[in-house]
Amino acid sequence: MTVGIVALILEFGLHQPGWAQIVITVIGALIVLLMLTGGDALEDFAATKANSDLKQLLDNTPTTAHRLVDGKQEDISVDDVNVDDTVLVKPQEVVPVDGVVIEGSSTVDEASLTGESKPVDKNPKDELMSGTVNGDSALTVRVTKRAEDSQYQGIVQLVKESEARPAHFVRMADRYALPFTVLAYVIAGVAWAVTGNPLRFAEVLVVASPCPLILAAPVAMVSGMSRTSRAGIIVKSGTALEKLSSAKTVAFDKTGTITQGVLAVNQVQVQPGYDQNQLLLLAASAEQQSTHILARSLVSEVGSGKLLGANAAEEVTAEGVQAEVAGKLIKVGKPDFAGTDANVDTTAVYVSVDGHYAGVITFTDRIRPEAKQTISALHELGVANTMMISGDNQAIADDVAQQVGVDKVFAEQLPADKIKVLDNTPKDARPVVMVGDGVNDAPSLAVADVGIAMGAHGATAASESADAVILRDDLTKVACAVIISQDTMRIAKEAVWIGIGICTGLMLIAAFGVIPVIIGAMLQEVVDTITILYALRARSGRRNADMYEPAKA
Repeated sequence: MTVGIVALILEFGLHQPGWAQIVITVIGALIVLLMLTGGDALEDFAATKANSDLKQLLDNTPTTAHRLVDGKQEDISVDDVNVDDTVLVKPQEVVPVDGVVIEGSSTVDEASLTGESKPVDKNPKDELMSGTVNGDSALTVRVTKRAEDSQYQGIVQLVKESEARPAHFVRMADRYALPFTVLAYVIAGVAWAVTGNPLRFAEVLVVASPCPLILAAPVAMVSGMSRTSRAGIIVKSGTALEKLSSAKTVAFDKTGTITQGVLAVNQVQVQPGYDQNQLLLLAASAEQQSTHILARSLVSEVGSGKLLGANAAEEVTAEGVQAEVAGKLIKVGKPDFAGTDANVDTTAVYVSVDGHYAGVITFTDRIRPEAKQTISALHELGVANTMMISGDNQAIADDVAQQVGVDKVFAEQLPADKIKVLDNTPKDARPVVMVGDGVNDAPSLAVADVGIAMGAHGATAASESADAVILRDDLTKVACAVIISQDTMRIAKEAVWIGIGICTGLMLIAAFGVIPVIIGAMLQEVVDTITILYALRARSGRRNADMYEPAKA
């Protein structure tokens, strides 16, 4: 407005039309320049705002450690800490490397890694993850991993990958620029041709900047990735986010994904003359010195404080364990080792007492309590097919699938077989998402359109192969990732079309000479701002994904 008043004074008051034209031209050029640099500034602001949650991980990277040598403390770089070193973690400090507590008790904030806001109690023999924040008491820790191999550094690497990979939708948005530019030149050319005034051409092009197209999609995408980070999910690329939003099939590994991955005693079936509790006690007592996973499950079920003494314990390779307990020879292991031809169709150990078959103890990998809810939520979100791909036998896999509501089951699958199942998914059932947690899932996660790793327990191979990593031991985060991706893509597309719509409207208005060049330049800044602010809505979304629950029937 000030420029217009000055120009009017020069034109009609001082009768200096030349100077009036110079003022309009120079100031107009400066405003156009401001428009261009302002667009960059707006983009930088938006990127900084959207990246703030991801950057928080990098800002918390530990740099120093307090190593204890002969009782004396020395401050060193975390890169110089070696496995089996002893380090001191002072109150309110960031844990520098992964380790095991050997002295002290405290509460530790693991929110930066897992998203869990509740502090976790840590006592001797408990594991500590680097990047977590110690509470009010000092901890003495034995180092189990060097800094570059620690959990936190692995997550930092995932964040860096997520920032480095371009998104397919961003490239698609960039391709809008060409037809949009052609449209702008057509409107500008027609306006010039009809009016014979070349100023119309300039007025149209000033408001025809494709900046909203270039800015909206990346800002929305990074905002969505920031939102997943806050929810305890690291998505490595915008491409993965885009594919998740339109996923038609989700496949799950069974052990450690749909189930908890921890075998627990299910049933104790005894022969006549034997008591269930007594047989369980004898078997656990005989197994107490074994490191086998089933032995640990038996001991855990009974409780280490209730075990009886075991003498002459011997582990027979590929057969089982035998020991003298309460004056009796107890054998725990395979059927022939326990002197029976009985065979149950599940994971089990067979027990004999003084050479007589006494019974069988079965185990089950307990289903995650949130598994059924997750499957139901995915169906409500538009996922047409759910599958479970497992290495277990058909009967066990079918039973688990029926309990959680999975549509299809593929049992007794080796890693190579899992890849074939994913490859054979028909085109109309894609994109296909694979969710797994173990080393054997890594190839499947890499082959799927989107691989999601349950990385709460440090499944490194799976996490490196996956497109997204869930940092909390919570299967509902799969549905959370889908709902965030859907919100993000919807907002990204809306932001792009809002930019196109406003710019097209302004071009048509400018073609009639209603919008001067200077006003057009300022309006373009307004359009950029509106588009960016709309795209930033992806940081919060429209639905509360973290608290998402499927509707009750």
